[in-house]
Amino acid sequence: MDDFLSMALPERDYLLYPVIPTQGIVIMFAPRGIGKTFAALSAALAVAGGLSVFNWRAPKANRVLYVDGEMPALAMQERLSALALGMAAPAHAMKNLSLLTPDMQPRPMPDLATVAGQMALEPFLEGINMLVLDNLATLARTGKENESQSWQPMQSWLLDLRRRGLAVLLIHHAGKSGDQRGTSAREDIMDTVISLRRPRQYSMAEGARFEVHLTKARGIVGDDAKPFEVHLKAEENILHWEVQELEDVEMEQLKGLLAEGMSIRECAEEMSMSKSAIHRLKRRLEGLA
Repeated sequence: MDDFLSMALPERDYLLYPVIPTQGIVIMFAPRGIGKTFAALSAALAVAGGLSVFNWRAPKANRVLYVDGEMPALAMQERLSALALGMAAPAHAMKNLSLLTPDMQPRPMPDLATVAGQMALEPFLEGINMLVLDNLATLARTGKENESQSWQPMQSWLLDLRRRGLAVLLIHHAGKSGDQRGTSAREDIMDTVISLRRPRQYSMAEGARFEVHLTKARGIVGDDAKPFEVHLKAEENILHWEVQELEDVEMEQLKGLLAEGMSIRECAEEMSMSKSAIHRLKRRLEGLA
């Protein structure tokens, strides 16, 4: 123990503060169609360019490999181009971000739940600081999703990547319960678990608009751990994110309901919140008036 405690170990830095630490293993999950690929691409661009996205920031630029398991190459090209314009990504971000996508391969994408699939990806990992896998359902196909034993080959590989200095961002689907789909054993090794959720009041016409919640946040405290809401706005061929604190969104909704003459009880039912929570929001509204 004396020898271990006297070692001069490097401080753990961040690729994307505060959610993706150096050598971090992170999972982001959401229901289908919510916009998780837009979110994952934005995070990858931020890390590659030393940029900010949502309430998170990359302290410096790092090399990123984005492995896509299902999107058409043209769709990925259009999304990346529009996001890069919206984030004002510098030239070095383009050089630091590499992409593997199914349409550009002469054979099916590797099954990363197997040793053969992991070895197939190995030549592309040299010099990479962060690996993004989008998504687990298409890239890790062996085994049963709800069995922890089937997760073991992936877990061993991810821990080996951590040992070698890589951070990994996994993209996954949410199940009917709203939690990440399949075995909960996936979350055991995660530094951060990011849940993207539909707002209570949402229309499909709004596109990618969702709440961001950290359901596991190792070392993340205070304001950094608070949930928030984001909305992807399009202006011609440019995409950019608008961010609001979740409490601010709820207060705006409550303000509208109270203006319609609804009671506290009716507001609580409409917003799926407790009456005490509605009372707290109402007091804040009155304090701002």
